[in-house]
Amino acid sequence: MVLNKKGILSVVAIVMFMLLVITVWCQQASAAPIALPKIGIDVGASDQPKDIALSLQIIALLTVLSLAPAILIMMTSFTRIIVVLSFLRNALATQQMPPNQVLIGLALFLTFFTMAPVFTEVNNNALKPYLDGQITQEEAFTQAMDPMREFMVKQTREKDLALFVNLSKSEQPNDINEVALTTIIPAFAISELKTAFQIGFILYIPFIVIDMVVASTLMSMGMMMLPPMMISLPFKLLLFILVDGWNLVVQTLLTSFR
Repeated sequence: MVLNKKGILSVVAIVMFMLLVITVWCQQASAAPIALPKIGIDVGASDQPKDIALSLQIIALLTVLSLAPAILIMMTSFTRIIVVLSFLRNALATQQMPPNQVLIGLALFLTFFTMAPVFTEVNNNALKPYLDGQITQEEAFTQAMDPMREFMVKQTREKDLALFVNLSKSEQPNDINEVALTTIIPAFAISELKTAFQIGFILYIPFIVIDMVVASTLMSMGMMMLPPMMISLPFKLLLFILVDGWNLVVQTLLTSFR
């Protein structure tokens, strides 16, 4: 489209008017001062023991917060649940269905469900008394770790626990309470992985049978170019729906915790 001289002058006038409006608005905005908050962090030497203790507490708190994801994964039922759900998705061969976000969210809520008695005991015996000033930090930590230790020990195999006790080259404990947390946690982790792999193997069996039946049927019919996965996937989904698979998997997971 070609503009005549009158149209060009109109466009230039509109642009000049907009520039004038913007200039006036900027002058008005600059005339009104804007109060900005002042944030500062001072780092200096201190001779007061209270300040040093408070600094150490802040460092310890930041360290615990940075390790919170590892604590959630390695000291709760999350590992077993997410590994089994991943095995289930691979056995179904549904690629990214359900998505990772759905599997992780489901694993988190199932973890909260299974760990609810432990978290309740920690809250009643450690957190509330500490916030009320009835016990010290050391006592609160001990009271909080006792339920976690009991939960992990129940799920840990004696063979795995003995492995780390021997590798630590420490004295043989007379009681489970004498075993350090640094020994219990890795033993609990490998026990959870072994249990999850056992459940995953059982989940694979019916779907492998379907794959083998479909592959042999297609081969006998001479349909060599047709991918067996394309035919077996609907049968897998149908079987999983008919047996109410999600209910069975979740029930098996929840009842596997002692």
